[in-house]
Amino acid sequence: MNKRKTYLKISAVFLIGIMVALTLGCTTSEPKTISVFHAGSLAQPFQAVEKNFETANKNVDVQLEAAGSVDTIRKVTELGKQADVIGSADYRLIPQMMYPDYADWYIVFATNEIVLCYTDKSKYADEINADNWYEILQKPDVLWAFGSPNIDPCGYRTVMTIKLADLAYNKPVFDNLLAAHTAITIKEENGVYMITTPEALNPDTKYVTIRDKSEDLVSMTLAGGIDYAFEYRSVAEQNKLKYVELPPSINLKDVRYETTYGKVKVKISNGTTQTAAPIAYGITVPKNAPNKDLGIKFVEQVINESGQKIFRDMGQPPTVPALASGNIPEQLKKYVEMIN
Repeated sequence: MNKRKTYLKISAVFLIGIMVALTLGCTTSEPKTISVFHAGSLAQPFQAVEKNFETANKNVDVQLEAAGSVDTIRKVTELGKQADVIGSADYRLIPQMMYPDYADWYIVFATNEIVLCYTDKSKYADEINADNWYEILQKPDVLWAFGSPNIDPCGYRTVMTIKLADLAYNKPVFDNLLAAHTAITIKEENGVYMITTPEALNPDTKYVTIRDKSEDLVSMTLAGGIDYAFEYRSVAEQNKLKYVELPPSINLKDVRYETTYGKVKVKISNGTTQTAAPIAYGITVPKNAPNKDLGIKFVEQVINESGQKIFRDMGQPPTVPALASGNIPEQLKKYVEMIN
């Protein structure tokens, strides 16, 4: 009799265990991974957004993948890779490279500016300022650097900034820094300057270094491998680099100078032409995103109040409200102002 009671108790416990397991199996969702391809200058703020997103979405793992913005988009449009979110350092690349097959909307969510970074170890660090920076870069014992204009928006924006310095200072800054030491060329027609950046940039490495992403130059600057590098202000602040704050007529930050900026254009090696304009970051979810709903939720995390705080704290002022164009998902409309 006692054996029978013991058997029944064990059986009951076993059945309860099975029921609990089945219940958990029915209510626990499968873990998911979403891929976010983004510009290198978005790395640190997106890591903070990732943390908030994963806290709010327990079974989702966010995989961040940084590259120059042109290469970021090419991964989807040319290499056949799938992403749930695309974040670009130049919002214009989304309609230029992704419409109509790979995207039909974008949101402008943050701004930035071009600065010249250095450390205490940089040559002439105690002399350089907003009035003489281009003279310091011309010194024969100084090595300076920028990102590739064919891959990285910070790269073609650096080229624009250097030409705008020509106009601001009325001195041959472009010729002395770029034309003399790279294969980059320029032509003027009716007051508009067209700069061409060939695939082979051929920098004279005694004076200037070019890397695929401007963010790759941070470690080189910190280690003393180069003296100066053009970067976004946010990258400088996030990495605790010193920097020269350039005048608003050349730093691509101030909308009051949009007409002045627009006098300079850069034709990069893929054949597209970029016109200098105030810096603005863009984000979208590709049409073929495997986890489209989660991608939209990630975008929401970028542009909501918590996302705005992240960007503000990291030196990338958020655009408030965010500016949107195209077929915007319904749940994002409350955060944005439509621009067309």
